[in-house]
Amino acid sequence: MLDLLKKRILFFGGKGGVGKTTCASALALAAARKGKRVLLVSTDPAHSTSDIFERLFSREEEEIYPGIVGVEVDGDFEARRYIETVKNQIAKLFSSSVLKEAERQIELVSTMPGVEEVALFDRMGDLIVTCVDSYDLIIFDTAPTGHTMRLLRMPELMSSWIAALSKRRKNLITLNRNIEREESGEADPILTTLERRKEKLELVHARLMQHNFTGFVLVLVPERLPIEETLRAAGSLRDSNMNICGIIVNRILPENLNGAFYQARRKQEQTYCEEIRRRFAEYPSIWIRQFETDIYGIKNLERLSEVLTGPNDGAPFG
Repeated sequence: MLDLLKKRILFFGGKGGVGKTTCASALALAAARKGKRVLLVSTDPAHSTSDIFERLFSREEEEIYPGIVGVEVDGDFEARRYIETVKNQIAKLFSSSVLKEAERQIELVSTMPGVEEVALFDRMGDLIVTCVDSYDLIIFDTAPTGHTMRLLRMPELMSSWIAALSKRRKNLITLNRNIEREESGEADPILTTLERRKEKLELVHARLMQHNFTGFVLVLVPERLPIEETLRAAGSLRDSNMNICGIIVNRILPENLNGAFYQARRKQEQTYCEEIRRRFAEYPSIWIRQFETDIYGIKNLERLSEVLTGPNDGAPFG
């Protein structure tokens, strides 16, 4: 058994289709049944979490099961909201003569690659900062691996960007003061906004780096492509000094299957399981058999949650 329930923030990641949403949902259920108050956040564009719980998640926090509050983070919606927030901020800072051009430039920027990821991370950061004291555990069901890795690099990228903007703003303020030859006792609103964003980013980054507080769970199945993608994700997380608190090897075939086709698949799978055991030896692991039915609805989630939190020796089957 992994000590997943001892963390305060967990990120579930993995290649699309390996069952990370199901595992994240099952762990949320396990935590709630142990008396914890859980916030389950879906950032995957597929939003399969709603299907698994058989009820729609809202963009705002809403209880979906006793002890579990769900929230759906929609990238497109968050990008639009982010741009509107920026517009509202600049409307207070610029004169009407330049406001129209500034808004036009912002609209152009809103269509550029990366804006949605910035907006997504901003929303995730808000949830981490504002909700961490209200819940015993926050679980993020993330988008497929590559997208998640880009999101997790946002604090570093945005901090550098904000630092550069702050430096330019300070230079401009100094230049204006030299020209006007007078000191203003009022804080510069633009600089104040930048400093607040910098402080929030630093707090989020500190939480992500806090190994006893935050952990990443990588989910994969015993197949070639998921193994390779998970190895790359583990390397990126390790290079960023982020804590991988475990891997979940999902959908392992039962041993009692008959027929040449199943035996061939089973033999290949055993080879991959041995490779996973060897190449991910430094991480605690949970191995989960393929269920005979799809996992959706509370009853099936309960079955999986018992596997996730039950005895597990960290070794492949067979």
